[in-house]
Amino acid sequence: MIELLKAALFGLVEGVTEWLPVSSTGHMILLNEFVTLRVSAVFWQMFLVVIQLGAILAVVVLYWNTIWPVKKDNRTGKRFIDRDTISLWCKAIVACVPAAIVGILADDWLEVHFYNWFVVSIMLILVGVAFIIVENRNAGKKAVTKNLRDLTYREALFIGLFQLIAAIFPGTSRSGATILGGIMVGVSRTVAAQFTFILAIPVMFGASLLKIVKYGLYFSGMEMAILAVGMIVAFVVSVLVIRFLMNYIRSHDFKVFGWYRIILGLIVIIYFTIIRK
Repeated sequence: MIELLKAALFGLVEGVTEWLPVSSTGHMILLNEFVTLRVSAVFWQMFLVVIQLGAILAVVVLYWNTIWPVKKDNRTGKRFIDRDTISLWCKAIVACVPAAIVGILADDWLEVHFYNWFVVSIMLILVGVAFIIVENRNAGKKAVTKNLRDLTYREALFIGLFQLIAAIFPGTSRSGATILGGIMVGVSRTVAAQFTFILAIPVMFGASLLKIVKYGLYFSGMEMAILAVGMIVAFVVSVLVIRFLMNYIRSHDFKVFGWYRIILGLIVIIYFTIIRK
């Protein structure tokens, strides 16, 4: 029961931090320093990624009408393939290519060398500073792309390159990096956030499949229960957080998240270099 409660706590943290630009992986790694699941190291590495499927399912549910290409004509009742939706998915694929290549070729190497408190803390601070600088620079400027369907392939690729940074350095925040990249090329916060949500679907499904294949399909009953609890909690919390974020960015910028990242990064450095030492 205690392990299931721990799994629920990890699901809660995942559901909150996956969509807010504060780094879900970074928070999960840091949480593991204080609340440790009694599982093997191999299962933990798989759990850290696959738990995100619960959060991704929240996007599928909330944005089903946006991502599903089969539409229904209200006048005739006939179904048709929406070209704009197909185009949106093509742009998402283009944006995912850089991170997918690096993930396939260097996934294990990156885990060994970068998945630690030092890298997480540094990236929390650097991306936090970047958010404040970009938001201050863009204050008063009008976004060029205000509709998700107007997003260009060039903008999508640029956002994808920022996603690559998040794929390499834990603590960057995939949502934070892609939203930041979108804002820098003139995409509105709302569109940047929506495209980030859609990008998460192929990225996280692909990453989870890769982890499950590497781990194998031999789960114990307790491992299955831990994974299920974490994913279910992550799903429920994600639905609430996504709705909150979309309402929040209609009248606020991301600087508050920048300051949060900087403060958290400094706390992590102080804890591991002074207190824990």
